[in-house]
Amino acid sequence: MRQQLTLYELNTLVKEVVETTLPNEYWVEAELSEVRQQSGHCYMELIQKDPFTNTPVAKAAAKCWRNTWALARPHFEHVTGQPLKAGMKVLLKVYAQFHENYGFSWIVTDIDPTYTMGDMARKRQEIILQLKKQGVFDLNKQLPLPLFAQRIAVISSQQAAGYGDFCQQLANNQYGFQFEVMLFSAVMQGERVEQSIIHALDEINLYADHFDCVVIIRGGGATSDLSGFDTLPLAENVANFPLPVITGIGHDRDESVIDMVAHTRVKTPTAAAALLIDHLAQTLGRIDTATERICKNVDSRMTMEHLRIDRLARAIPVLFSLVKTRQEAHLDQLYTRLSTASQRQIDASSHRISLLQQQLKPLATALLTGQQHRINMLQQRVEALDPTLLLKRGYSITLHNGKAVTQAKTLQQGDEIETIMATGSIKSIVK
Repeated sequence: MRQQLTLYELNTLVKEVVETTLPNEYWVEAELSEVRQQSGHCYMELIQKDPFTNTPVAKAAAKCWRNTWALARPHFEHVTGQPLKAGMKVLLKVYAQFHENYGFSWIVTDIDPTYTMGDMARKRQEIILQLKKQGVFDLNKQLPLPLFAQRIAVISSQQAAGYGDFCQQLANNQYGFQFEVMLFSAVMQGERVEQSIIHALDEINLYADHFDCVVIIRGGGATSDLSGFDTLPLAENVANFPLPVITGIGHDRDESVIDMVAHTRVKTPTAAAALLIDHLAQTLGRIDTATERICKNVDSRMTMEHLRIDRLARAIPVLFSLVKTRQEAHLDQLYTRLSTASQRQIDASSHRISLLQQQLKPLATALLTGQQHRINMLQQRVEALDPTLLLKRGYSITLHNGKAVTQAKTLQQGDEIETIMATGSIKSIVK
């Protein structure tokens, strides 16, 4: 007869085997695929991936009870500067536990933050090497910060104390400089940091001509929320941005990746404001220095010109007298030459007129004789064509309506015609 066990009995056997076979604690390397906190406890899902295919080869659940988590969490966040989160590689000290109701899990008794720090440093170094390989690591640093950097695009949380400190610092600067500040609100802590800041940069890029630089500031957050600033997509956006980017994220630990690729990195939002004020003050100093140099140069040039004018003023009377004498002599020469030339022209013109007068009388007489002869000939032709001579010879002219009739067919029965003869006229009716 076969032996049967209840599930509880079977799980109890497994529990005894696990506790007997694995009585010790073990340090285990794993990647966190899920992390959640509940009732003061921390629940983790551990995973190991194949280094070549990146596919999971092992999975397990782990728990860190409240009393252990209360000590391990602040120590881990203080050392690493960020909380436990999915995707992070960790080194955990665990022991095996099998519970009749909840099954198998690893119980975490300690977390080594230095292991995670090493992995984070490796990832950051990979990001830096990737940026340098792309040739963009120092790209934003090469942009010149405009001399008059007064139009500031700020990426920050609207409620952040650091943003208020930044604006107050700019508004109350000792020089009375005026700054135009426009806020592009973004999430500055937590998992949405990367996506939120990239979105803000995209909005600023649409109006890049309206701003002189971009300031990314953060104040009042915990150092454990800085991991979002160490991502490749965010670093690429900052490095390739067309305006100088100033970061004042507000932490004293090692620089974040976006601090490294930004144009200028300062520690706090107020330090970012002080940087902009000092930059404008330096510009003002350059202007004052240039103004002073210009004034000195103008004064020196004015003194030289006054001396030059004085020398010219003393030389002008002598020069004028010399020029006047030369010009008077020149005018006398011109007058003499003009008088001689005019007299020659007058004599030549008079001689030509005399010759023309001598030639004009015979030509006029010949022209008049010719024209008189032509007139006589025309008069004879006119007299020969005089119709009265024809009438005296017995011819007559027949008129109809005042016009001469040359063809009988132009007349109709009943037309009245008039026949003009040498003496008198006759009116007739055409039958």
